[in-house]
Amino acid sequence: MERGVIDTAATSDHLRSRSIEIESRSILVSKLSGSDQEPDLSAPTNCDGFGRVRHFRTDTSDGWPSNPLPIVPAAHAFGLPLATKTLEAQVFQNAACPWRCWYCFVPYPLLSANPKHSEWLSVPRLLDLYETEGPDAPRLIDLSGGSPDLIPEWSIWMMEELEARGLEQTTFLWSDDNLSTNYLFEKLTTAQLEEMARYKNYGRVCCFKGIDEASFKFNTNAHGEGYDFQFSVMDRLLDLGLDTYGYITVTDASSENLASRMSTFFDRLQDLHPNLPLRVIPLQIGVYGPVGPRMNDDFERSLAIQEESISFWNEEIAKRFTQEDRSRPIHEVELRGRAG
Repeated sequence: MERGVIDTAATSDHLRSRSIEIESRSILVSKLSGSDQEPDLSAPTNCDGFGRVRHFRTDTSDGWPSNPLPIVPAAHAFGLPLATKTLEAQVFQNAACPWRCWYCFVPYPLLSANPKHSEWLSVPRLLDLYETEGPDAPRLIDLSGGSPDLIPEWSIWMMEELEARGLEQTTFLWSDDNLSTNYLFEKLTTAQLEEMARYKNYGRVCCFKGIDEASFKFNTNAHGEGYDFQFSVMDRLLDLGLDTYGYITVTDASSENLASRMSTFFDRLQDLHPNLPLRVIPLQIGVYGPVGPRMNDDFERSLAIQEESISFWNEEIAKRFTQEDRSRPIHEVELRGRAG
């Protein structure tokens, strides 16, 4: 293993042990007020400084596919027009992540399970804070990070608490997953997994951190074996039957053979399911506040390379799917016989 490269398994085990208390159903939540992330927020922090309101938008830059996540799945659940362009979400961030993606908009101190930048909150306490925001609080609740897949109990505990409060029909639960662990299957019981799959108003988005092993290593600073591992986790998620979507970041250290590498990435997705690329959205990387001090020549160059990469993404989508396929609302794209 390369020197200085993140050992994902060991780091994940360490951070999980510092991020969850099973008996009290508590997790370590980032304190956003007063953090280096706060200046980048478009609205003041809420929920006593542990939450923020995110404004999701479908519109993107020229040349990039529109981003319907999580707007369209949530709009479908709420009976809103699928053409809805913006939607507010109540976001909570867990305070740990094993990877150090150079473009992450979260300051690294908020990813290290550091008690100086976080506090223990039970799931009932989180929802107390949410309900205190009143009737105008966003109906979309986003469990973000950090890396929520370090603590898969968070999602199931939230589902159970939302049901206990009669909020399961009026809210939509969304969670992020960087496909770094198998903890969902290792830490939850079969009954909990079945309960999660049955929960109606829930969606999960999984982010692939590059189009191949080299770009994955460049983006995450993790050992390259994590790239293939992402596909194995995604495969199991599809078997589970969750309403699952994907992101992909296409920043790269090299523009060499981009077309063929992108084609191979599509092949990998379609090995899991022929329709999976239609549920995966490329994310354009920009330089936000915490990212600026991390920038170097390689990262600067990768911002230009992603503009080349997205053109090849668009070519592959057009080549592999009909216009009718590409026009289908993302939640209606079937995976293993299951539509969202």
